[in-house]
Amino acid sequence: MMTISNEKFTAQKDRRKFIRVVIQITIILAVIAICITTFFTLKAYKAFTPQNTKISGDKGFVTLAYFGVERIDNQNLIGVERLHDHLQALKDLGYVTITQQDVLDYYQSGKNLPEKSLFLIFEDGRRDTAIFSQKILEEMNFKATMLTYPEKFEKKDNEFLMPEELIELEKTTFWEMGTNGYRLAFINVFDRYNNYLGELDPLEYAKVVPYLGRKYNHYLMDYIRDEYGVPKESYTKMKSRIAYDYEALRDIYTKSIGYVPGMYILMHSNTGSFGNNDKVSAVNEYWIKNLFKMNFNREGFSFNQRNSSIYDLTRMQPQAYWYTNHLLMRIKYDNNQDLEFVKGDLNKKKAWETLKGALEIKEETLILTSLPKDKGLLRLKNSSDFDDVKLSVRLKGNQLGLQKIYLRADENLNRFLAVHIFNNVLYVTQKAGNSEKELFKLNLDKHDGKESRSIPEDKKAAEMRELETFVKSANSTEKAKIYSERLKDKNLENAATVTEGAEEYIPDLSVHAKGDRNVSLSLKGEKISIMIDGKDAVKDLQVSNTKAGAVYLETAWGGYGWSQRNLADDVYDGVFEKLVITENTGAEKEKILFDSSMHGFDAVEFKLKKFWQTLINWFIVNL
Repeated sequence: MMTISNEKFTAQKDRRKFIRVVIQITIILAVIAICITTFFTLKAYKAFTPQNTKISGDKGFVTLAYFGVERIDNQNLIGVERLHDHLQALKDLGYVTITQQDVLDYYQSGKNLPEKSLFLIFEDGRRDTAIFSQKILEEMNFKATMLTYPEKFEKKDNEFLMPEELIELEKTTFWEMGTNGYRLAFINVFDRYNNYLGELDPLEYAKVVPYLGRKYNHYLMDYIRDEYGVPKESYTKMKSRIAYDYEALRDIYTKSIGYVPGMYILMHSNTGSFGNNDKVSAVNEYWIKNLFKMNFNREGFSFNQRNSSIYDLTRMQPQAYWYTNHLLMRIKYDNNQDLEFVKGDLNKKKAWETLKGALEIKEETLILTSLPKDKGLLRLKNSSDFDDVKLSVRLKGNQLGLQKIYLRADENLNRFLAVHIFNNVLYVTQKAGNSEKELFKLNLDKHDGKESRSIPEDKKAAEMRELETFVKSANSTEKAKIYSERLKDKNLENAATVTEGAEEYIPDLSVHAKGDRNVSLSLKGEKISIMIDGKDAVKDLQVSNTKAGAVYLETAWGGYGWSQRNLADDVYDGVFEKLVITENTGAEKEKILFDSSMHGFDAVEFKLKKFWQTLINWFIVNL
């Protein structure tokens, strides 16, 4: 009996081991297949022709420039899935990519372009950009320009593409070359307390950027100046400094890839010329027109026409957090072109009436994109008699902006109760007549228990970070020692706190600051209670609007906020995930009035898809 039992146990163990091995092999084979399709080019780019593309008069062209591409979204780099969504929407709208030669022919020979022309750029020359965007370009039959800094070639920085890789990219036919300039550096830098920091390289800049304001410049845009704004260099020295970088760029590209790319982007321009100073502008203009065939001199808007100079072109830089309709909204209002927004799940969309903006429902999430400098507004159909309700939702729109839920609202929003988060502050308001009255307000940083910091404390922190940076980057032992002594003295300084009477430091919200709040509320009779992230925000708040009414959702632009980039962006994406509304009767099982969550087989499929993506991401990051 003991032998038979052991044999059964061994057989079961062997079966489990066999199943486990099969699963592991399947996963490995799937990853290998993904890697093959990711790293090998299997197609060739096919240029548009008058036979297969509509060409009618002068419609100009749209230029988009992405910073870079990662497997998943992060603060600055767009993820593969979202980039695919962006470009797929443009392809579905009929956009085709144009090349640098097409742009030259458009300006120099009067050649008309396709009615919907896209000039696509990827900046900074990152290796991951090429890896993760290649297959999307192949799928869409899109061609793009890869911009690089030749200084990176000399440093052999592994994050960035090297010359031999650029040559291979060109051979795929989906890429051509451009440049951001010789290097990236900053001059005339001040922190937000007007402390003069001088000149910073990218690493130094990255360390102190949390403490900077808007007062700094790209190194080609001005004279190098002292803390009083007086030039520290003569005209001859400025001219020689700028010339050195253009000459270095020319020589390195010629040696490494055999030619100087024809397309250039003058970084941080938007000045109406080629610098913040007329003499500096003239030097830049000389080199730009001698070395390059075209120059993107502006950022913020996407649309270019013949009335622009080929050396004064503009590009729009889509951000990693932009949903597809955000991009389309910007393009639509940049070139006054009528276009269709993406809709997503049409069955779920039937429950809503879009009154303003654009709605996409993706899986279990409602993405409501506002109009520029305006709002987006939805009305839940068949909700005009909603009275006592419970509601839960995860709000994932960025902190800078408005995500608003109207309850018990009349048709014209002359009467309502509203719960909203605006620029990271929770509000409860109500309206009955002409004016909206604030009932409750809560700063969500306070709700999180974030400690108040005084202006003196923040100033000390900024100065310590700056000194730490200068210690590490000092070009001599003597300088490092000087900065170290200053850092010790600064650390010993007393900075008055808020409790000691100092003014509180209130940071400007960045347009890039991600938001993610779980909101649940209970409205019954004259009382409303709200929880944020599982913690009471307000309990049994008295309200006077007790008449039944409809549910609306609203989103709106929250102001320009703090950003050195995309100063022209005035569109906002409100993101309502897993929105659930039920009756609030006190019954054990209450009626569901609306639910955007996924259920049954759809939920299982969704979770498996998420798990698979996580698994693939892990393999790609760790292999």
